[in-house]
Amino acid sequence: MYFAVAGVFLLVAVVTWQVFGRYVLNDTPTWAESLALVIVLYVTLLAASVGVRDAGHIGMESLLILLPEKPRHALEVVIHCLTAVFGVMMVWHGGHLALSVMSYQIPILHISEGFNHLPLVLAGGLIVLFSIEHVLALLHGKEVIPSWH
Repeated sequence: MYFAVAGVFLLVAVVTWQVFGRYVLNDTPTWAESLALVIVLYVTLLAASVGVRDAGHIGMESLLILLPEKPRHALEVVIHCLTAVFGVMMVWHGGHLALSVMSYQIPILHISEGFNHLPLVLAGGLIVLFSIEHVLALLHGKEVIPSWH
């Protein structure tokens, strides 16, 4: 989450510089928009994986509350396992996509287009790890302490 927060600050700085350049200096920095888009990808996907870690993602809370303890416990394990499967799909397909466009360049930034798709792989891997953490905690009767509180 610290990386995501740092990314938000960097994003604000880049966009501020872009606006300043456009309206004050009358010379828009051409690299600012491309860099802002790359930063947004990293920030949102890292924050999404932390949302999984802190169980802040959209869940079936209304259904879980209505169930007795044992079925609720089993359903929570199923939900976290399905979330892990989603993370695996992010890693697999994000990696495939990143590799398929690795030879292309983002013109202004002179970095590989695959760099835009690596956050999918990173976030997917984190989602898998965080889902496993939740499943293990449930099986041991413990709770995962939120990382950002």
